[in-house]
Amino acid sequence: MSRNPHALVVHAQDAEEVALPGGGRFRLLEDSRATGGLLGANRLALPAGADGTRPHHHRLSTELFHVLDGTMEFLLDGVLTAVDKGGLVVVPPGTAHAFGASADGPAEFFAVLTPGIERFAYFRQLGRIARGEAGWDSMDELHDTYDVHFVGGAQWR
Repeated sequence: MSRNPHALVVHAQDAEEVALPGGGRFRLLEDSRATGGLLGANRLALPAGADGTRPHHHRLSTELFHVLDGTMEFLLDGVLTAVDKGGLVVVPPGTAHAFGASADGPAEFFAVLTPGIERFAYFRQLGRIARGEAGWDSMDELHDTYDVHFVGGAQWR
């Protein structure tokens, strides 16, 4: 990690967008390179009722979610919690979590992972999986690389 990261500005038009089914999308904002590993940041928009991810945990990083629109449902150590627009969720290392948009309508959140791990390739692959262009087994060898460790099955709600 660099000891002297510099200020970072990412303009909306410069953020990479990864399309997801039903009009969902990742907006990739910072892959931890420009911040010297301090953090990674992205936005995720999901259509009504869509899962964002299946249950997993991070061994190394804390993840912060700020709900920008709609209602997100978070599974946090087995407890399902609805979080409305403006709400904040902080998930420390080791805490199993999953999330998705409520069935009531689309939702969007801003996420920060700290310390940052270069994960844009991970989000691109998730987009390919969600669009049916790759299978979940394509991630089997990458759990440690991206500090994403799945727990339980794909169905959680």
